[in-house]
Amino acid sequence: MEIELKSEGAARTLNNAVAVTVVIISVFMAVSKVKDDNIVQAMQAAKAESVDRWNEYQSDRLKFLIAEQGIRLSKDFAATGADAKAQIAQFQSDMDHYQANSKADVEKAKTAEASYDALNVHDDQFDMSDAGLAIALSLAAVAALTSLWWLLGVSWLFATCGLVMGLAGFLGWNLHPDWIASLLG
Repeated sequence: MEIELKSEGAARTLNNAVAVTVVIISVFMAVSKVKDDNIVQAMQAAKAESVDRWNEYQSDRLKFLIAEQGIRLSKDFAATGADAKAQIAQFQSDMDHYQANSKADVEKAKTAEASYDALNVHDDQFDMSDAGLAIALSLAAVAALTSLWWLLGVSWLFATCGLVMGLAGFLGWNLHPDWIASLLG
């Protein structure tokens, strides 16, 4: 009877430890998921801005080339004796405008791409956090079923890794295990 009570007490202690582990991990995962979703939305906006800016750049370059061709045609027209100076001046003005817009669009596109890349680091951190915490939850559940303390310890190890990666995402730490990201990417 005494052995059963000790065994029952040890099981209860293990189950309590598992329960606390599950609650901590679950709460952290829920909060992290909200932050991760917000980062993904910001990444989508940055990518859309980048694509828009590159499309504007391409549009301005095409307009520039059309205006440049117009100057050539106007010069050819002027060579025949007709007055094309006004048309040439207008095309030159258009070219100057498109050239300036092109430079601005390239800078905006590069800024949007840099923003996307920076956000992607944090998204990766939250993804790695989710993975580590999900593994920790699974191991904790198995530890409760098998009554193995060492398995709960392994669960805590994965939970620690997941918590650290999640905190890195929240706090903007420059912690990014590239080998894991490339393995999972």
